[in-house]
Amino acid sequence: MANPVASKKIGVEVRAISGPGILHQLTGVIARHEGNIDSVEIIGAAHTHARIYFEIEFAGDPSAMIEELRKLETVQGALLVDTMDQIYGKRIIIVGGGAQVGQVALGAILEADRHNIRGEHISVDTIPLVGEKPLAAAVRAAARLPRVKAMVMAGSLMGGEIEHAVREVRALGILVVSLNMAGSVPDASDLVVTDPVQAGVMTVMAVADTAKFSVERLSKRVF
Repeated sequence: MANPVASKKIGVEVRAISGPGILHQLTGVIARHEGNIDSVEIIGAAHTHARIYFEIEFAGDPSAMIEELRKLETVQGALLVDTMDQIYGKRIIIVGGGAQVGQVALGAILEADRHNIRGEHISVDTIPLVGEKPLAAAVRAAARLPRVKAMVMAGSLMGGEIEHAVREVRALGILVVSLNMAGSVPDASDLVVTDPVQAGVMTVMAVADTAKFSVERLSKRVF
């Protein structure tokens, strides 16, 4: 018996005419070729045209699927592209006050560069925010973003609804690192680090495959 072909994730970008049912047509073609859609994003949609990006688990050669997509009357072009994992890789989100966010980002970007030149793909996103509700909403929204592996709570006072949001995203498997601050968020986080630059460095080390560092192996969680 022949061994089954292992599936791999591929990226497909389609340029199509905008209108009702277009996405249904595209996903129908992918389903006929037994592709499993992992994610889909409509990019830069205009009134008449749209670009649709798919990440698909696919076994074998996707050429026939791409060709059938191109034959659809509503499609102007379809091509294979690198996946976001291949380009941007693991994603770290830093949220909180502007000054603290900047210092955490400094450490995270410097450390990410060190690992990326050794073959990793780690990207760092920041969003300076103030206010309990905006911060809690940002934490919860991070769980809906693709490829997010860790968050850093960078502020001087966070608690209440933000704490609840932190516990929710941790339950979904996202690592949460907090600065040592007032409020209940440090108690809800995986790791608490006083120095913001070090917090950025340690967060990158925690998600990098090229680092010999694991939060689970730490004997203490506050530094």
